[in-house]
Amino acid sequence: MNSNNIASYLIDHPQFFEEHAELLSTIKLTSPVMGRTISLQERQMEVVREKYRLLELKLSDLLRVAEENHDITKKFQRWTRSLLLARNDVDLPHVLTQGLEDIFDLPHATLRLWNVAPDFSHTWFAQAASDDARLFAKGLSTPFCGQNQDFEAAGWIDASAPVQSLAMLPLRLAPTSATFGLLVLGSPDPARYTKDMATDFLVKIADTSSAALSCLIDQ
Repeated sequence: MNSNNIASYLIDHPQFFEEHAELLSTIKLTSPVMGRTISLQERQMEVVREKYRLLELKLSDLLRVAEENHDITKKFQRWTRSLLLARNDVDLPHVLTQGLEDIFDLPHATLRLWNVAPDFSHTWFAQAASDDARLFAKGLSTPFCGQNQDFEAAGWIDASAPVQSLAMLPLRLAPTSATFGLLVLGSPDPARYTKDMATDFLVKIADTSSAALSCLIDQ
C-alpha cells in the first residue's frame, strides 16, 4: 500500500479518525510557518488561517477594484452630463475634449472630423486630415494605444512637451458604419498609453463621443 492508496482510503472513510481519535494526538507534521514539528490539529489551524488570509487579500483587491470602478463611473457620468448641457452643436467638440482633460485628468485630448456639415466647415475640428490618417482611423476596430511613432494625429495636439504615447479612438456610430473622425488622447509620459492596456473603457468613450458628435456630420 502506497501513500496514494492511504489517501484514497481516508477520503472514502471519513469516519476513520472518529473511530481512532487517539491517533490525532500522535500524528506530527512539520510546520512551514513555525518551522517546527506540530500536531495534526495545529497544522489544520495553519491551513485554515492561510486560507482566511488569502480570502482577505482577494476581498481587499475586489474592494479596491470596486472603488476604482465607482470613481470612473462618477467621472463618466459628469462628462456625459457636460455633453448633454452643451447648448450649441458647434461647442460639442470643445466641451467633449476639455471635459476629458479636466474630469479624467488627461494631459491632452483633441479630435478631427471629416465630412462635416457645411455650417461647420470653418471650425478647428474640421481642419484637414490626410487620406492616410483617415485610412488609419477606418482600419481601427478598437482604440489604438501605444508609443507615438510620428503619427500625424500627434501633430493635432498643441503641447509644449513632445507627445510620447497616444490613444486614438475611431469615431463611428456602429462597427459597420463609416468612420467620420478620430479622437486623440496624448501624453508626454511614454507609459501612459501602452499596447497591452485594456481598452474597454476607451471603447465606451469612443461610442459616447460618436453619438454626441454625429450631429456635426453631413448625413
